[in-house]
Amino acid sequence: MLIRKHVALPEPRLEARPAPRRRARANWSAALPRQNTAMVRLSFGALAFLSDIAAIIFSAAAAGVAYHKLFYDGPGLTESFLQLGVLISLLVSIPSLLANDYTIERYLSINGHLRRVFLIWNTAFLAALSLAFLTKTSATFSRGTVMIFYLGGYGALGLARLALVRLVRSGSEAGSVLARRIFLVGREREVSEFIARHTPRRVGLDICAAAILRDGSGTLADDLALAAASARMLSPDDVFILAPWSETETIDATVNAFLRVPAAIHLGPERVLDRFHDAHIARVGSISSLFLVRRPLNTLEIVVKRATDLTLSTLSLIVLAPAFLVIAMLIKLDSKGPVFFAQRRYGFNQVPFRILKFRSMTSLDDGRVVRQVSAGDARVTRVGRVLRRFNLDELPQLLNVLRGEMSLVGPRPHALAHDQAFERTIALYARRHNVKPGITGWAQVNGLRGETDTDEKMAARVEHDLFYIDNWSLLLDIRILLLTVFSAKAYANAR
Repeated sequence: MLIRKHVALPEPRLEARPAPRRRARANWSAALPRQNTAMVRLSFGALAFLSDIAAIIFSAAAAGVAYHKLFYDGPGLTESFLQLGVLISLLVSIPSLLANDYTIERYLSINGHLRRVFLIWNTAFLAALSLAFLTKTSATFSRGTVMIFYLGGYGALGLARLALVRLVRSGSEAGSVLARRIFLVGREREVSEFIARHTPRRVGLDICAAAILRDGSGTLADDLALAAASARMLSPDDVFILAPWSETETIDATVNAFLRVPAAIHLGPERVLDRFHDAHIARVGSISSLFLVRRPLNTLEIVVKRATDLTLSTLSLIVLAPAFLVIAMLIKLDSKGPVFFAQRRYGFNQVPFRILKFRSMTSLDDGRVVRQVSAGDARVTRVGRVLRRFNLDELPQLLNVLRGEMSLVGPRPHALAHDQAFERTIALYARRHNVKPGITGWAQVNGLRGETDTDEKMAARVEHDLFYIDNWSLLLDIRILLLTVFSAKAYANAR
């Protein structure tokens, strides 16, 4: 059975029922011939291309005029600024065009745009400065103008892409911007589940038709012949085969039937893929596999992160040595007990280590039962309350970083008793130990710190920790370190 576009697909059965005329007008790309749909995609690509160029040229002109107006009360060499803007805009837009960065699909989400903009912008800027140096024209531009243009141009480029992303997303959710026309093949239940789970229109996918395969033997060949003939007439961009992956014979037969159709062929997503957003096919020699989870850090990333940890922790210990001495004296004067508090916690790959902290409490729990600190806890000393309020009790962990037991940034380690309890109740909790624990982390700078007296609080913290593991970069580490010092959220919920 073939179900055409402009047909409502209610649950639980698929019925051929014409959609209201107003809805049919809104889905303009579905009613266009394939050539016109391609023209729409080409037009959007041109708009995105010109948007980048305009943002960069405007930033260059604005930077030059603003700097000279502010310091010299004159317009400056506007022509030179425009030439610089044109040069860098071409160095940014042409590589982006060759990398297919101006397709509608790329603008369905902001994910990846800021990273790509950062890389291409810095590369283009360095190339332009090198060219200016070689041609001895760098003296034309003041350092102030160059810095204003560098910061303003990056910001304008990011805002231009963000504006287009919001435009495409809003149009996609309304059904008026459709990036690709897709043809579904599968049993009625599988087609219904696919539509309900993924809501294709929200991600710019227009279902031009759905071919329903009948249950029972002896009907598959006829159903596929009709489906392939229908797809050839409708000319979709993509064909999604929605048969369960375990049904290899059905999948092989469907692939063979649609190889004659000039469209991309996809094996529909199984539920396991909903958990892994970066899943893709990987090849190791002659072996193909479904790549679900990347290694948290590759060898180069481990070296870079360790070098950063060693450099910054060493410098911090040197600079903070006087503060360490003052804090130690205050702790000794305030209450009886040692200056430092050491507690067993799990590190990388769940290897136990002893974390160091300035003592902020009268008790030193490190057994099978560790009571969490709560608001107004009487065990916290007067000096300890100040230390905990400003995260100063964590400073001795710089020594843990030097010893290689911790990193500056990573998931915060918890007492062994708490780890063992949360592992039993929170999915993927133990995956936090796939990287070294950190003095600060993505969860902490988002205000998720303090007492975790419910599974919901810990689950939110774990969600942020796993996001950090799956999206690690040196820039993310630097961002977290800056937020740790300057963001109010990093000091929230202190106990």
